[in-house]
Amino acid sequence: MRRKIFALLLGAALCVGAIGCAMPVSSSGDSAGQTEQEDSVSDSLDSLFDTLEDAIDSEKPTEEPEPEGTVGELNALKQAKSYLRFSAFSYSGLVEQLEFEGYSNTEAVFGVDNCGADWMEQAAKKAESYLDFSAFSYSGLIEQLEFEGFTAEQAKHGADSCGADWNEQAAKKAESYLDFMAFSRDGLIEQLEFEGFTSEQAEYGATAVGY
Repeated sequence: MRRKIFALLLGAALCVGAIGCAMPVSSSGDSAGQTEQEDSVSDSLDSLFDTLEDAIDSEKPTEEPEPEGTVGELNALKQAKSYLRFSAFSYSGLVEQLEFEGYSNTEAVFGVDNCGADWMEQAAKKAESYLDFSAFSYSGLIEQLEFEGFTAEQAKHGADSCGADWNEQAAKKAESYLDFMAFSRDGLIEQLEFEGFTSEQAEYGATAVGY
């Protein structure tokens, strides 16, 4: 469609340029013929621009009609969309948040059902937001996402899609432990494994902090 619009624009430009270059300067005796020629060109341009306008209109995204609902349901829908612009939620987590705001369960469910969220995408965003503030093992992050209300499939997708380096996460977690408590190397490795890191990741974490 974009190629079609470009071709129409190019055709319009060439047509306008052709008028200026090819239109003869006529004497008064030829004025009638010149007028007919100008009218013909004008009609062609009008047709071309109408076609161009239709093509541009067809490119515009069609807005989905707003679902019918009660005042409370429609406001719950607006609230759900506003939350998703600033944070990531699971389906059940968003329902609970709307209920916390005072909406009834029916209103909250209506809002979440119609908000258009991709829950897989929401799980990935939530996983990234967790990693911005804390370190997690792969299994620990999945458990945290499930705790937030994501399904097992959504939580796994979130952990798989977050782009985490799990060795690096083990090192960060090891460092955070040592900020508050003393550990032997073996004790630190054991604690990291308890958090869900593999033996290899746990050993990497301990080595990375100087052990």
